[in-house]
Amino acid sequence: MAERVKRAGLRPTRQRVSLARLLFNGDDKHVTAEQLHKEAKDADLPVSLATVYNTLNQFTEVGLLREVVVEPGRSYFDTNIHDHHHFYYQDDGSLQDIPGEQVRLAELPQAPDGTRVDRVDVIVRVRRNG
Repeated sequence: MAERVKRAGLRPTRQRVSLARLLFNGDDKHVTAEQLHKEAKDADLPVSLATVYNTLNQFTEVGLLREVVVEPGRSYFDTNIHDHHHFYYQDDGSLQDIPGEQVRLAELPQAPDGTRVDRVDVIVRVRRNG
């Protein structure tokens, strides 16, 4: 993990490497800062919530994570950085990936002058029946 953090252009501090292990060992996942902080505490990693937020934002800036904003003040960090979208379960706040090729957009508006479209994120909000 230290090498992965270093290749991304970040200094592989103990806390960054420890959080990277929690994030990138295993399947892709969506986590909030609070969820990752709890995972770190459960794993006896001494890290503050502020450090978790800073690390998640740094990992996002260098392309190790994608931030998915589901509503104002509520973000998830996604370890799957490839082209895809999300179902957002409003009942419990969980996310599920939708492969990119399953969402088709007929047309995008022209980007404002001096800008370009970087990426398109589609969040389909669903509720479970019953």
